[in-house]
Amino acid sequence: MTQPAEPEFQQAYDELFFTLKESTLFSKHPEYERLVEVVSIPERIIQFRVTWEDDAGKLQVNRGYRVQFNSALGPYKGGLRFHPSVNLSVLKFLGYEQIFKNALTGLNIGGGKGGADFDPKGKSDSEIRRFCYAFMLELSRHIGQDTDVPAGDIGVGGREIGFMFGAYKAYRNSWEGVLTGKGLTWGGSLIRPEATGFGLVYYVEKMIQYASQGKESFEGKRVAISGSGNVAQYAALKVIELGGVVVSLSDSRGAIVATGEQGITAAHIETIGQIKLERKQLSSIADIFDANSFKYIDGARPWVHCGKVDVALPSATQNEVSGEEAKFLIDAGCKFIAEGSNMGSTLEAINVFESERLNNSNAIWYAPGKAANCGGVAVSALEMAQNSQRINWTSEEVDQKLKDIMVNCFNTCVETAVAYSSEKSEGLPSLVKGANIAGFVKVARAMKDLGNFW
Repeated sequence: MTQPAEPEFQQAYDELFFTLKESTLFSKHPEYERLVEVVSIPERIIQFRVTWEDDAGKLQVNRGYRVQFNSALGPYKGGLRFHPSVNLSVLKFLGYEQIFKNALTGLNIGGGKGGADFDPKGKSDSEIRRFCYAFMLELSRHIGQDTDVPAGDIGVGGREIGFMFGAYKAYRNSWEGVLTGKGLTWGGSLIRPEATGFGLVYYVEKMIQYASQGKESFEGKRVAISGSGNVAQYAALKVIELGGVVVSLSDSRGAIVATGEQGITAAHIETIGQIKLERKQLSSIADIFDANSFKYIDGARPWVHCGKVDVALPSATQNEVSGEEAKFLIDAGCKFIAEGSNMGSTLEAINVFESERLNNSNAIWYAPGKAANCGGVAVSALEMAQNSQRINWTSEEVDQKLKDIMVNCFNTCVETAVAYSSEKSEGLPSLVKGANIAGFVKVARAMKDLGNFW
């Protein structure tokens, strides 16, 4: 399948297809090769106009989308993104990844994604409310707790989810768990904001234990993190809790890098969380970091500026680790890299990581986002379960369920990689192959049972 006009989706498709083809999957199950073309076409794409009024009373218009990619395993599940970069290619790539990520959680959720090319930055609360109501006026026709359950994503936080849930409730006269990421007093789940970051660290914790045969942990490890939103913040806090040293955070304008031994602290992260709620940049607080222990690098990603690192967690956006940066991380001693963002590494970077894994078993071990960051959507599905039962679980219950899901996901990736590997290496198994094959096979079996292909 070739989609040159949709580069992000083409990259996601190529990464999956080539992984499957290089394994023994198609030789063991030749019928699955035909399915790749079927599963790569969305079941439904909804595109619509969103008209709303700004504070000056002027008409504004945006494009709204929902890509309902695959529902073989359950209702479509995936976030809504409000950002000027949103287009069909980006949403198709995100929805495509979401199919297999959701399958890896072990929960009954399908894959989808949506959003609008609306930029909430610089908008008043009233403007955002009017946009959310206008957006939901059309989207509400196509979603529901047993059909499609969106969540938040870039540009869509608790405020936006609240406005959209209120709009849906008004339009449909129905209180139902149609959105996740809701407020705790009206249907939300504890641990949901933390879930992606915590889950990412739980996954990497298993990587470290497996690679060291239980002899190592996060204790004392230098961890480079990109991003400064929910995923990056909570990943950093969990790393600190487990004894690691966080050496970087970043945003679209630049990066803060620790030059001292202490690293970024929980107090620093609390301050960053506050300024992010105010939709400000890291540069606005760079001066609170001690100049003797930190540096702010304008316009840079952190990877080539951190010195020695043991773990890298790209947690900002897609394609944020290039092939050259991948080589630099390896030279800096990085042993583990796992994506908190979706498709955080370019194909060139993945090839570098996988080549090093094959040729030098002590080099680096890479985990793709569809496995490492599935904790967020997993807890969204747990929120759906709580809504359906009209109950609330404690934070300890949700956190334990999240940890169990991430451990099971890791074990599934390892076992599947070993079962379908054609490699002769006795080194670490490919988590890319394990994640792609395990997610694909689960969806394939369901689609065959449902008569979606034959």
